[in-house]
Amino acid sequence: MASCIAALPAVVAALAVPVQAQPPDVDALLEKAADSVAGYERASVGVVAGEADRQGARGRAGSDARGFAVEAPTRCRNLGIFRTAAAFLALAACLTPSSAADEPALGAVLARAGAYVADFHRQLSSIVAEERYVQDWRAVWTGSNRRGTADLAHRELRSDLVLVKPDAAPDWLQFRDVFDVDGIPVRDRSERLTRLFLEPSRSAESQISRIREESARYNVGDIERNLNTPVFALKFLMPANQPRFRFKRTNDRATAAIGETPDRTGAFRISTEVWVIQFEEVRRQTMIHTRNNKDLPAKGRFWIEPATGRVLMSELVAENREIRGTIDVSYQSEPLLGLLVPIEMRERYEGRRNNSLIEGRATYGRFRQFQVNTDEKFLIKK
Repeated sequence: MASCIAALPAVVAALAVPVQAQPPDVDALLEKAADSVAGYERASVGVVAGEADRQGARGRAGSDARGFAVEAPTRCRNLGIFRTAAAFLALAACLTPSSAADEPALGAVLARAGAYVADFHRQLSSIVAEERYVQDWRAVWTGSNRRGTADLAHRELRSDLVLVKPDAAPDWLQFRDVFDVDGIPVRDRSERLTRLFLEPSRSAESQISRIREESARYNVGDIERNLNTPVFALKFLMPANQPRFRFKRTNDRATAAIGETPDRTGAFRISTEVWVIQFEEVRRQTMIHTRNNKDLPAKGRFWIEPATGRVLMSELVAENREIRGTIDVSYQSEPLLGLLVPIEMRERYEGRRNNSLIEGRATYGRFRQFQVNTDEKFLIKK
C-alpha cells in the first residue's frame, strides 16, 4: 500500500511533551538583585576607601605619588559608578529571559504538528481544489563528450483534487480527477469516478492502488511516480508515522523552490517565524518503495509554526542510485475556508543513468465543497 516513485526499467514504486519553563517571579528576582547590589556596594566601599588611604599616605595632599592632581570626590564618584553598574548588571541578568527557556522543545512542536495534520485532513476532506499542472520531460547531457538538452514531451492538465479515505484504509490520500489534457476534455470521467468510489472493491488495498494509478494516469516521461500530490509529505507528521523518522531542527532556512531562482511568484517565501525541521526515515519497510518492494527512505524538511504546529512548506526528497525525486509544496491561508491550503507544488525527477529530467509545476485554486451522494453520482458543488 506504499506509494511509489520509479525509473524504468527498475521502477521506483512512502513525545513526550516536556513541561515548558515557567516565567520568572519578577518580585523575587528584584529582591535578589537588591541583595546582590548591597553586597557589591559593601565590597566596593572597602576597595575605594583603602585605595584613597594608600594614595594619601604616598603623596602630597591633592596629588598622587607621581605628582598628578587627585580629585577630591573620586571615592564617592567611583562608588556611584560601581553601584549603578552593579544594579544594571544584576537586573539584566535576572530579568532578561533565556531564549532557550522560552522556546518549546522539538517534541512539543512535533506533537502540535501531528495534531494539526490530523485536523487538517479532517477539514480538507470536504474540500475540492482545481489543479493546473504543467509537466515537461527532457533529455539532459552533461558529459565531456556531449552537452545539451532535448525536449521530449510537454503536458498541461486540469484536474479536481480531492482528499479521500477509502474504507479500512490507514491514511488519507489525494485523488487527481483529470478532466482536461492539453485542452482536450476527458470523456470517461463519470464512469471512472463511479468505478473508483461507488462500485464494490475486493479490498481497501485494491481500491487505493486503483486511485493512485488513476491519479498518475497522465504523467509524462519514463520515470513512473504516484506520490506527486501536494499533501503526500504531511503523512510523515501523523502521530502514528512520526516514530519512523528522525527529526532535527536546522538553521538551514533557505526556502524550497525547485526550478525557479529567485522565487518570482512569492509562493515559497515565509514572512512569519517558523522552525525548519529536517526529517529522515530510519525504519525499514519505508513509506515509499520500489515496485519490487525495495525500500526507498524519504528525507526533507518542514517549515512549521512552533506555537501552532501549522505546516507552511514541505520538501520531500527520495533517491537511490537510479533516480532522485524532489517535491516542494507551499501552503497559504484560504480566507473562505479558514485554513491553510496548498497553493503551489514544484517537482523534479532526475534519471541518473538515462539522462532523463522531468519537471512539473502545479497551482491550486477554486476551493469548494464536494460530496458523493446516494444516487451514484459524484457531485461537486460549484
